[in-house]
Amino acid sequence: MPRLPQPAPAELRRDPLPLRGRTALVTGAGRRGGIGYAVARRLAAYGASVYLHHHVPHDAAQPWGADPGGPEAVAEGVREALGDPGATVAHGPGDLTGPGAPARLVGAAAEALGGRLDILVANHALSGRDGDLDTIDAAMLDAHWAVDTRSVILLVQAYARLRPRGERPRGGRVMLMTSGQDLGGGMPGEIAYALAKGALASATRTLATALAGRAVTVNAVNPGPVDTDYMTGDDYDTIAAMFPAGRWGMPDDPARLIAWLATDEAEWVTGQVIDSEGGFRR
Repeated sequence: MPRLPQPAPAELRRDPLPLRGRTALVTGAGRRGGIGYAVARRLAAYGASVYLHHHVPHDAAQPWGADPGGPEAVAEGVREALGDPGATVAHGPGDLTGPGAPARLVGAAAEALGGRLDILVANHALSGRDGDLDTIDAAMLDAHWAVDTRSVILLVQAYARLRPRGERPRGGRVMLMTSGQDLGGGMPGEIAYALAKGALASATRTLATALAGRAVTVNAVNPGPVDTDYMTGDDYDTIAAMFPAGRWGMPDDPARLIAWLATDEAEWVTGQVIDSEGGFRR
């Protein structure tokens, strides 16, 4: 097989809108303080049209609460970042605990974005309802499995069905989220969450192989501790001191990596679990 030619000089220059004309679904993007929002803004700034998934009841039940401006305020913040005047931002709710919910969400996003979906960022997760080995029970395990793992696999399945095998459309991208559960001492106080996220990390290479024939890359990102408004006080300062930079990760830190993985520059990266933790020292 002949070698591919070296890129022409013009091909080496970066397009300021590398995702122009692409469409993306970002799940778990219901709060302006969260990673999903930061990812959506980056994708929009790179030229993509974006559909934001939110589940307000989940956020409202957490200590940090739901976004005070609601989903439309979140969507407006993403619209302000749009790099392509022809791109759009849409949003919709979704409780992903039910087995049919992921496919419905993918269908709604594709319809809102013109019938096509190029990029899937599965950022959502269940917070709370967990415990250590002594307190964990079947209900906790089932709840985290349903949201953190099963719904993600079903989202990827529904996404893949939009890209028939045998065709070679413009490269698709799938990004999953893990939590460093395989590093250091693990997460002994969050057994259900750690197991569910560990399953995603383990499935990344399998999913990448399954989607290779559809011109789709699949990668997982571990963002490390990120300041999404869930910790304050002395504990916050203790965690900050564990980073060489002396600060927590901010939502835009993993968002920059995820946005790059969505571009053509990352077409040769697939099946990887990438730690983006700023040198966090456990």
